[in-house]
Amino acid sequence: MKENQINPWGSESVKDYDKLLKQFGIEDFKQLMPKIKDPMLTMKRGIIFGHRDFGRIVDAIQKRRKFVMLTGLMPSGKFHLGHKMVADEIIYLQQKGARTYLLVADIEAYNMRGQKLEELRKTAIEEYLVNYIALGLKPKKTDFYFQSQRSSDAEKSNAYYRLIGMVSKRTTFNEMRAIYGELTPGKIMSVFTQVADILHPQLPEFEGKCPVVVPVGVDQDPHIKLTRDIAARMNGNKEADFIPPGSFYHEFMPGLKGVDTKMSSSDPLSYIALTDSPKVAKEKIMKYAFSGGGNSLEEHRKYGGRTKVDIAYHMLYYMFEPDDKKLAKIKQDYGSGRLLTGELKQILVDKLTSFLEKHQDAREKAKKKVNDFLD
Repeated sequence: MKENQINPWGSESVKDYDKLLKQFGIEDFKQLMPKIKDPMLTMKRGIIFGHRDFGRIVDAIQKRRKFVMLTGLMPSGKFHLGHKMVADEIIYLQQKGARTYLLVADIEAYNMRGQKLEELRKTAIEEYLVNYIALGLKPKKTDFYFQSQRSSDAEKSNAYYRLIGMVSKRTTFNEMRAIYGELTPGKIMSVFTQVADILHPQLPEFEGKCPVVVPVGVDQDPHIKLTRDIAARMNGNKEADFIPPGSFYHEFMPGLKGVDTKMSSSDPLSYIALTDSPKVAKEKIMKYAFSGGGNSLEEHRKYGGRTKVDIAYHMLYYMFEPDDKKLAKIKQDYGSGRLLTGELKQILVDKLTSFLEKHQDAREKAKKKVNDFLD
């Protein structure tokens, strides 16, 4: 993939986020920060860097008006720290008043990856939903559903599947090929289903017309832009009445192998799973987390470490060290050579161990609440 080309079906990392803002017409999130009370850590540190129409959501929060936060999960493997970053965003918005729509993209996984629906359902519940609950997701404000079985309410279910058919009329084969490249019937069906997923909360059978926001990695922006275009076309033909869905974009949390990689569920050595024991997590950090330290103790003391490429530092920055002053001290000490690579990794391991112990205890309690979320 070329630099600054975004592929919604790939797993490549992004090289230059500032160029992406300009190239794809994404708005700079920093401009909204003065209006956001109690921003989350990823907002304050610029990890959430861009958006489309998130100002509508800020306005809805301030005025205590109804809005929806929607996101999807691909139940294809272990729930890791990269997934936790999205979960934190979901829960933050739910606490700010969002009605939360959490969809399981089992039709997409079935079409694109050939996995059985029964296995996908099991993974979605036991691996993903349980972790979401343990992290703080609340059932009364959550609509958790599977693409293959939208609702036991016939009226709602019919409206959802009818919308899938309707959106297919508002795009062309050439437009889709320009966005997604080579097309297959399964891929086309997945796109139409995702568009309906994003738009359907505004149908009268669900929440009615209201702002909707989708938190995603920037690689998913082609889906968002197409959905916004289709919504405008349907509005123009008086088929529906949608507010164009908004979005916000976060940088990818790097995988253990380096800042240019992502945590991938297909590679256990690229991520820390939320079910990894503290012992396993420590081993992964100590053995596999890419280091920005010197090649020798003497070299490190002389030239210092490089936080720009050091994964332990990045994990502290993204998630595990909320205190800016403490983080600045770590950066200064590592950069000067006073703090060694092993010592930096141990700082992360201590914080990670504390998190995993508490979270895994919460997971056991969360298993008893699963039925509260199922239709």
